[in-house]
Amino acid sequence: MSESEYIPPRVWTWDKPNGGTFANLNRPVSGATHNKDLPVGQHPLQLYSLGTPNGQKVTMLLEELLAAGHTGAEYDAWFISIMDGDQFSSGFVSLNPNSKIPALLDRSGSEPLRVFESGAILLHLAEKFGAFIPKGAKARAECLSWLMWQMSTAPVIGGGFGHFFRMAPEKWEYPINRYAMETKRIFDVADKRLAEARYFAGDQFSIADIAIYGWFGYFHRGEAYEGGAEFLDFLSYTNIDRWCRELEQREGIQRGLRVNREGDGYIRDRHSAADIDAVMKS
Repeated sequence: MSESEYIPPRVWTWDKPNGGTFANLNRPVSGATHNKDLPVGQHPLQLYSLGTPNGQKVTMLLEELLAAGHTGAEYDAWFISIMDGDQFSSGFVSLNPNSKIPALLDRSGSEPLRVFESGAILLHLAEKFGAFIPKGAKARAECLSWLMWQMSTAPVIGGGFGHFFRMAPEKWEYPINRYAMETKRIFDVADKRLAEARYFAGDQFSIADIAIYGWFGYFHRGEAYEGGAEFLDFLSYTNIDRWCRELEQREGIQRGLRVNREGDGYIRDRHSAADIDAVMKS
């Protein structure tokens, strides 16, 4: 037995930080750590998010809805700094008890309603506006199946591969190899689907594509985990590459990627189309 081998106790206890990028935030309990109300803008849809793969799913859909003429999809998007613990404020926890972005407050009806988890938000908005979700039973089932598939794969790609490849305090071969293998299997599943269909649900662009592009686009644009795309040879999946290139030509996708991010060409908060227009022209 190696001197460094970890021997688990019979009952785990939280007695020290676990290391890694989020060591000062991670804890084994839920709930708010401080009292702070969320800001509220003028639009019926209030989004509290961050421009990560999960957060971008929602802003891409909202911008696609607006591009398709659904004026009721106007929204305010507020920047949630997860590194500063904004997700643990009392206001945010009231919208999402799991303290994860994104969270949506829909005030368009007689009573405000909260929606959390990115897949649930996509489905809520698609059904609300009757857009980007197939109406036929077969295509709808395909769309929802791929949507739920994406939700199931995100923890493997992000919490598994991404964590051990980029976020963990040390590089360990076993977990990196384990999650690299599984992430490449996920890419292969998608690549084979896109060999037989233009989009994941078939011939129609849908919320399944938006959800999957949230993560796959992260790799396709070369932004994932400081070399993650090269390490996993992402561009060798030629059908995914074709599909990503097609989606990246869409106005809604381009605009949604600009929201709730910091730096040149991005906007922290979004309150009108003019906010994005200003950085798109720069």
